[in-house]
Amino acid sequence: MDRLLRFFLNRFVRRGSITFVTADGSTFICGDGTGEPVRVRLTTKQAESQLLLDPEMALGEAYMDGTFVVEQGSIADVLAIALDQPDMVPRWAKLQWWLRYLIRNIQQFNPRERARNNVARHYDLDGRLYSLFLDADKQYSCAYFETPDTTLDDAQLAKKRHVTAKLLVERGHSVLDIGSGWGGLGLYLAEMTGANVTGVTLSTEQLEVSNARAAEKKLNQSAKFLLRDYRDIPGPFDRIVSVGMFEHVGIDHYDTFFKRCAELLDADGVMLLHAIGRSEGPGITNPWIAKHIFPGGYIPALSEVLPAIERAGLLVCDIEILRLHYAETLKAWRERFMARREEAVRLYDERFARMWEFYLASSEMSFRKQNMMNFQIQITKRQGIVPITRDYISRGEAKLRGVERGQRPRLQIAGG
Repeated sequence: MDRLLRFFLNRFVRRGSITFVTADGSTFICGDGTGEPVRVRLTTKQAESQLLLDPEMALGEAYMDGTFVVEQGSIADVLAIALDQPDMVPRWAKLQWWLRYLIRNIQQFNPRERARNNVARHYDLDGRLYSLFLDADKQYSCAYFETPDTTLDDAQLAKKRHVTAKLLVERGHSVLDIGSGWGGLGLYLAEMTGANVTGVTLSTEQLEVSNARAAEKKLNQSAKFLLRDYRDIPGPFDRIVSVGMFEHVGIDHYDTFFKRCAELLDADGVMLLHAIGRSEGPGITNPWIAKHIFPGGYIPALSEVLPAIERAGLLVCDIEILRLHYAETLKAWRERFMARREEAVRLYDERFARMWEFYLASSEMSFRKQNMMNFQIQITKRQGIVPITRDYISRGEAKLRGVERGQRPRLQIAGG
């Protein structure tokens, strides 16, 4: 087994420096010696064989189980090296990749009941877990870092401001927030613009927090949150926004999503879709992520999204690509989580804490080292709805900053 490990790992790890210690105690080094060295130990023969048979699944599970131990550096350092290799998938694992690609439609089949169950698996965890690492407003999506030294809280506020400016929201507008999370964006829209917001979520935990926050801020008349599938909400709406939800739709449901949005959007309406994307064409969801973190989830390529928008009869007015913003967001989340890791252990257990640590680190490095990004697509039903230059975005942001100074959103979390 030691010889097989050495053979295959030496052919995969070409950059960086990783020292491997096997279950039998033998040691070998992979990589070109550049960067900070890391040292890892495999404690069982089973972990070694699984790493060879299915590396994309086995690495995360071995770390969770404590059979892949990082002795020098951190799991983030290990993943920074692993995800920076010339081959994004080890050559010996490419057959598994193609098999998973062939069945990806089955894994992403998300009818209403399955979609609700998938959401509950992730978002109905103990709310105190998310308070360990998110900003005060519980924004669980890519922040917008206007400067390198922007804090996470300010970057998440900037994201809400940026999205709102692109939506061209005015007082009295009806706004649908698809996948409204813990209510932060919907409450911002209601408070800063005077819009009437309807937020829909499939998470009972998020619904409870959102409505409690609306009541606390005395916005429950202008910001209402419902436990409802977007496919079942009546319209029309002047504005539609969706941030961080589209990754849960599934490729076979893209036509349904955009056709329903077209039905819900007023003739003069504006929609903004903010989601994670991949820059290298269609792919698969990492099997470890699909099993342990986001069942039914998939990060699409733009080439999979834009045709569905066209088939729905909608017009794309603007696309913005946010590249390293999510890497910086995830770094902040990971550092915050690690600073309060023992609280996560008390909430769940050590294995769960290692799982969450691996999730945050692997997600960060996929944005930092590979070709993941976020996109914001602005959509209308006809020409002439939004200005022909992008100057209105910065003007809208400046106006919102002024409103924020006058009535700064209160960031305490009801039930958080």
